[in-house]
Amino acid sequence: MQQPADELEQQDVERAKSMRLRARKLYLRARDYGIRGLEVKHRGFGAELRRDPKAAVRVARKKDVPLLYWTAASWGAAISVSKDDPELVADQPIVEALIDRGLQLDPDFDDGAIHGFLISYESARQGAKGDFAVRSREHFERQVELTRGSLASPFVALAEAVSVSKQERSEFESLLKRALAIDPNTKPEWRLNNVVMQRRARWLLSHEKDIFVNKVEEGRENVETQ
Repeated sequence: MQQPADELEQQDVERAKSMRLRARKLYLRARDYGIRGLEVKHRGFGAELRRDPKAAVRVARKKDVPLLYWTAASWGAAISVSKDDPELVADQPIVEALIDRGLQLDPDFDDGAIHGFLISYESARQGAKGDFAVRSREHFERQVELTRGSLASPFVALAEAVSVSKQERSEFESLLKRALAIDPNTKPEWRLNNVVMQRRARWLLSHEKDIFVNKVEEGRENVETQ
């Protein structure tokens, strides 16, 4: 839902906005299912999560990691399409507590899915010391290792989260081309993920000029303003 909205935005802003609202509803529904699942195992978990996220997640065990991951992933996705909703954005510490507990309990869960989430998330982590890109790259390397380079999503995630932020255009192109070079039929269980991420990679490459500042033009603008 998000990718079609991004593709449509230049032609129809209102329709793209409507699609993102629909995506947010789906993400929040998935989040609610996840919380209910955790409530079944840990009574009062939802209320405690709101009150003190870091303390609440301590009751979770390794068997809870799938619910921790999917709840965090859907909640985080809802926030990513709701930057104009301060109440929802304020839930970021909850997402962080859920995913960090999952990482602590089972870091390599589902072929590095948690690492994949954190490639993108580290740039938004609050109060963390050091360069977020270092942490993102560590998660990237681990997921690529676990998936033997057969999953497109970590390449796309690093390109968007780090290469764009650091304005590393050559790295951006290299990562997306590596994503596109993957045969989506190599791992049938990853085929849908790869097809979706390769579509994203093609779209990003087609908008490369809009994403990266042209150094020559930037220099001219600086001269003109002096």
